[in-house]
Amino acid sequence: MKFAVCDDDKFAYEQLEEYIFEFFGTRHLKKPEMEYFQDGESLLCSGIDMDVLFLDIEMPGVDGIFIGNELKRRNPELIILVISAYPEYLDDAMRFHVFRYLTKPLEEQRLYRNLEDVLTALSSACMKVAIETKQRTYTVSTSEIIYIEAQGKKVYIQTATTKYESTRTIQTWLEILPHTLFFQTHRSYIVNLQHVCNFDHTLVYLANNTFQAYLTRRHYKEFKEAYLIFLESAR
Repeated sequence: MKFAVCDDDKFAYEQLEEYIFEFFGTRHLKKPEMEYFQDGESLLCSGIDMDVLFLDIEMPGVDGIFIGNELKRRNPELIILVISAYPEYLDDAMRFHVFRYLTKPLEEQRLYRNLEDVLTALSSACMKVAIETKQRTYTVSTSEIIYIEAQGKKVYIQTATTKYESTRTIQTWLEILPHTLFFQTHRSYIVNLQHVCNFDHTLVYLANNTFQAYLTRRHYKEFKEAYLIFLESAR
């Protein structure tokens, strides 16, 4: 497992590294590899393969919003946690599917709760499911699934590249998929929170606005709460 930190404040990095190592050590888990970058340009040019990125927003040169968008374009499965003293960037960060938005100065126990969520998400992202169609059975990771849609008696599984017609019901999929990552926004739709760009009272926009799913008004408040928890664990 590899973590990276991009922050022009080296003290902030050292404190974060200390917290992360303490978190893994107290749980008797193997400590992740750590990479540190003081600016966005060096991170973008590095081409490193990482699982988790802690990203500052306001840095000299390229800002964190640009970096986050570019890295998500390269690797949609990358988990990005924004660390910023400025809450006004939350809307921009949501657009590249930030996993959490943490405020500076970091609070140790709050960070630990978020690291627990990171480990859960990494485990869920590695989870494989079988999509049975009339022709054959395909294996995909849950993170690849953008949404599930029921059209009459047919159920479709949409990934970035393929739309599968599943032999399972939408209710069965709701039971199979991890509830921390998937939410039923409408009787005909289940969406992957990892792929949500934005939403209003009637629609959820997914995968850089490539897809849309219906959101019923009676589910709006519950969905909003679930998505905000997904973005930022409770204080």
